[in-house]
Amino acid sequence: MEKLMEKYGLPTAICMVVGTVIGSGVFFKAQNVLVATGGNMYLGIAAWVITGLLMIICSAQFAVMATKYEKVSGLVDYAEATLGKGYGYYIAWFMVNLYYPGMTSVLAWVSARYLGVLFGWSMVGPEVLALAGFFLVASYTMNALSPVLAGKFQISATVIKLIPISLMAIVGTIVGLSNGTLTGNFTSVVSEAVGGTTWSGLFAAVVATVFAYEGWIVATSINAELKNPKKNLPIALVIGSVIVVSAYVLYFVGVAGGATNKVLIEEGATTAFTNIFGSVGGALLNICIVISCLGTLNGLMVGVTRGMYAIAARGEGPKPKVFGQVDAATNMTTNSSVWGLFISALWLVYFYGANLTEGWFGLFNFDSSELPIVTVYAMYIPIFIAWMKKEKDMGVFKRFVLPIIAIIACAFMVFAAVYAHGITPYLAAKAEGKFSFPVLFYLIIFAVIMILGAVFRKPKKETKE
Repeated sequence: MEKLMEKYGLPTAICMVVGTVIGSGVFFKAQNVLVATGGNMYLGIAAWVITGLLMIICSAQFAVMATKYEKVSGLVDYAEATLGKGYGYYIAWFMVNLYYPGMTSVLAWVSARYLGVLFGWSMVGPEVLALAGFFLVASYTMNALSPVLAGKFQISATVIKLIPISLMAIVGTIVGLSNGTLTGNFTSVVSEAVGGTTWSGLFAAVVATVFAYEGWIVATSINAELKNPKKNLPIALVIGSVIVVSAYVLYFVGVAGGATNKVLIEEGATTAFTNIFGSVGGALLNICIVISCLGTLNGLMVGVTRGMYAIAARGEGPKPKVFGQVDAATNMTTNSSVWGLFISALWLVYFYGANLTEGWFGLFNFDSSELPIVTVYAMYIPIFIAWMKKEKDMGVFKRFVLPIIAIIACAFMVFAAVYAHGITPYLAAKAEGKFSFPVLFYLIIFAVIMILGAVFRKPKKETKE
């Protein structure tokens, strides 16, 4: 089996964490959080911090694992080392055929949507869909032909997306303090929190932030290509997670300095940018969002293009010799990349039909970017339990305390996802009272995909190496 070369340094790994988490959500989740808390800034900050701590805890647990396990694809390595080849295979199959492509396809569409806003295109129009397809292919092309260039783009996009966040955090806070807007927002509330109580409002706000923190696990997919991975990957996971949490909290405070909470609840963060940076603020915001989304898209593409290779490198799945091929010139997993593009395109069509039309799939319409969180965090739990049983040479904190806290964090993430997407009105604006259970029907699709994985797990004899 051909092997990948170590070509990425610590900065790229950190930018993978930051770049795949910070996308469009950071710019607009502030509004959702304020709505949930009724404009209570303290509750809003608490929500961002709580969810951020959950991410840091999980990333810290994987960081400890990264110091011991190293093979081809971080998460798959950890699953295999703790629970055996079978569990490692099924996690890899899930990641490459559902988790990565589901989010990748949506990020291609989101990138196109925000660029389309500048041209006055409808977000459900053919122009945006065509542009989404172009972004998907362009990201694939860059990763397939020049993975080093893709790494440099990840660094650049991460730096660029942090510029408006930093400016708003600093300038917004200063302006808000000088004119009293920020002080006013901290000392008053607009309305009652969702659910009528402080705790229900806090939980609703936490749920609103959960999905803005997703994507950090993608960084573990490049551990075979990372220089000194046992040292650099843990550092990248922890530092990257801390940067994300800090950016989200400081941005949230900065936005509150640009407009009253009442205005932010009604109009969103664009108003704060316009108030502080002038009439061009909205246009610049959209450009920054596009770059931010493209950076996230690139980070996810890094994961999806290596998915089938992670399976083939273990001699499993369909055609290991084909998907285990590494291009001699680019040191890229060429055939695995082709599959990643195909499955991402398939999920792009699904996302468009399920979420941007009348609903092509009936009861099987669900959000393919967020619902996989239900299963990915559930899949982490057995890994952490097995770690506690197996790693007897670890100290009490690393063997028991940290993984137990991580299990609680994962359970909360699963609950939050089910709570947010569980029993919801089916095409609420048009279904006239009909209800569906998106999580249930998503799990049916998940089960079908995993059954196909079982069918293809063992390659035919003639394809074995």
